Amino acid sequence: MSWTGFKKSLNRAGTTVLQKTGQIERTVDREFADEESKYRAFEKECQALQKDSKSYNDAMRAMTAAQARLAETIESFYGAADRTSDSAMASHAFKNAVQDLDASVQRELDAPYRTTIMEPLGKMNAYFPIINEHITKRNKKLLDYDAARSKLRKVIEKPSDDPTKLPKAQQEHDDTKEVFELLNDQLIGELPQLLDLRVPYFDPSFEAMIRMQCKFAEEGYEKLSTVQRYFTDNVRDDYAAGQLDAQVEGVLQEMKELSICGGN
Repeated sequence: MSWTGFKKSLNRAGTTVLQKTGQIERTVDREFADEESKYRAFEKECQALQKDSKSYNDAMRAMTAAQARLAETIESFYGAADRTSDSAMASHAFKNAVQDLDASVQRELDAPYRTTIMEPLGKMNAYFPIINEHITKRNKKLLDYDAARSKLRKVIEKPSDDPTKLPKAQQEHDDTKEVFELLNDQLIGELPQLLDLRVPYFDPSFEAMIRMQCKFAEEGYEKLSTVQRYFTDNVRDDYAAGQLDAQVEGVLQEMKELSICGGN
């Protein structure tokens, strides 16, 4: 930081302290405060959206990978018992289906998801530091303007013997006001435009997310439905009637009766 910049920082810090103690009047701009509040909400939502979108993609990949590992374990159970049974063939078909699904996610969905969802979110969030710099600059210029206005008022209220003091104070006031109003008007005009553009900007990403979720669900159903042919037609009816639960409870009861599981 240059010496001039350091002096400005000190002056602004002093102005802030004097405003807190009521010695310098603070400019209250309701219109800007309202627009900044809307912008901050949008900024927070975009950052959360980027984080949650990444979490969703990571979770989808983790889920299919975990499902593939689960299928390998299930196949080892049934294969060790009887490789020719319907259950063993079903477990093998299940393993192939989820492995295909896992590979499909990595091959067909991962890259498009990054391109159509993660990258647009990243580009949007990259604008916020730039906008925040403008807001910070505007706030600094407001402090300069408040300080110059207070200085001018004091010179007017207590005239100095120095005839150059009033014109200098007036010029400083006018200059700081002009710079502040230029930045302030720009932000008040452009922040609403940024928010208005958020819907058309995110429309393609939203549509892409829905389409990819549909594709994932369709592929999952298509691949897993091939496993159903190894089960009897009445399995779904038995499940709806609660009979599958009863079968599981029956097997659990048999396990409890074994000596190694605590039976007498």
